[in-house]
Amino acid sequence: MPLSFTTRPSLVAYLTCGDPDLRTTREIVLAAISAGAEVIELGVPFSDPVADGPVIQRASERALRNGVSLEQVLNLAAEIRPESDAGLIVFSYLNPILRMGFEKFAAQSAEAGVDGALVTDLPVEEADEYLRHMRKRNLATVFLAAPTSTDDRLKRIATASTGFVYAVSRTGVTGARKDLADDAQKLVKRLRKVTKLPIAVGFGISRPEQFVSVGKFADAAVVGSAIVHTIETNRGKEAEAVAEWIKQVVGRRSSAVSP
Repeated sequence: MPLSFTTRPSLVAYLTCGDPDLRTTREIVLAAISAGAEVIELGVPFSDPVADGPVIQRASERALRNGVSLEQVLNLAAEIRPESDAGLIVFSYLNPILRMGFEKFAAQSAEAGVDGALVTDLPVEEADEYLRHMRKRNLATVFLAAPTSTDDRLKRIATASTGFVYAVSRTGVTGARKDLADDAQKLVKRLRKVTKLPIAVGFGISRPEQFVSVGKFADAAVVGSAIVHTIETNRGKEAEAVAEWIKQVVGRRSSAVSP
């Protein structure tokens, strides 16, 4: 089922769970929601985050040193759910989920009250078992679509996706960029031909004007590295700093023009 994006553009906020610790992560999540984030991506720390740039890599390293696991992330989601009905998406690499097992992961995710998951390195062509267990629990399955994806692959991604489709704005790893690639708008246009799901654009969005720009052609913007960097550079006042950053970004939303 689609996640609820009630504003245009909506903000999807990514953070690495356990950086600097799980208690603070909980505070940051609730502060981010109060500040205007409609969906939270709960990042599961991983030892080899090949799709991520240095900011999120460092956050993963810190969280892993704290011993944070996928099961603890799901426990965190269960603590957050009674406090908010915002969208909660588990953002993970495949290995931690494989170690837990697809069936157990889906069951514990549903029990925790999360809305679904995005498994960044799970190809849609190899996702049948994962999809079967997630569908059984009525959990959203978000897949990544890249500018390099063929039309046929975009159709497969659209068919496998529920909740929303994550459009990668450019090739490469995550991280703040000064400019958004034109590829993002072209990709969203291609996706509109094959899906009626909301489309969120991510990779590189770090400034209010970029957020507004994305709102002209997509339903939501995903911000990760900029938020994780804010956490990294505001020790002791992480939640307040993230809330202020989000308020500054979404405060520009009225400038966005619907297509």
